[in-house]
Amino acid sequence: MSDGVGEQAEAKLRVMVVDDHPMWRDAVERDLQDAGFDVVAVAADGHQAIARFPAARPQVVVLDLQIPGPGGVEVTADVLSRDPSARVLILSASGEHRDVLEAVKAGATGYLVKSASRQELIEAVRRVGAGDSVFTPGLAGLVLGEFRRMTEGGDEEPEPENELTARETEILKMVAKGMSYKQIAERLVLSHRTVQNHVQNTLRKLQMHNRVELTRYAIAQGLDVGDDEDDADEHADEHADERRA
Repeated sequence: MSDGVGEQAEAKLRVMVVDDHPMWRDAVERDLQDAGFDVVAVAADGHQAIARFPAARPQVVVLDLQIPGPGGVEVTADVLSRDPSARVLILSASGEHRDVLEAVKAGATGYLVKSASRQELIEAVRRVGAGDSVFTPGLAGLVLGEFRRMTEGGDEEPEPENELTARETEILKMVAKGMSYKQIAERLVLSHRTVQNHVQNTLRKLQMHNRVELTRYAIAQGLDVGDDEDDADEHADEHADERRA
């Protein structure tokens, strides 16, 4: 599925595992190592996680919510305040809506329940590390719905969109609809790296740090609804021009 370069890049992804159950923590660490990830640190509670994070510099933190000391929500907020480029994937026994929403509001870009398979976990770590948002089936709609409720309630005023190019706005719409970089690249007949570059430019222009914030902004703008087919027709000639260029 991946070429040699891609697999090499994935093998270098640095991961930290935080869970207070030794057998579960060891199993997750072993599964990730066997999949080629570099597990740079493990922690059994919130204090250890916060203390070990700066030196370990993980790109992805696989984190249980119900841990002693500062809980998973507090740890998520703390590590992202230290390194906004890091990604947090919650791996929790809880599928309660309140827990999911609190984690996402703190900055988590993924949420899996512990009933997920080994392969689902490995794929989730890969996708979160690549900048995607990953949620256990049934939870993505909940997260998007909550963001919409918050923005409609007037909690925050959306930023103006006039700095974005037409292509960045087009990709932003697809991000808001939950599409992965791979899906967007296939839809627009662009390379995966080109899509990533457009998203990174959009994050920089809007002064945001991750896809969760970007999705929230897009929903506030109403970009998560509407006309995929019309958009595809409208931009067909533009895409053809790009392919020829």
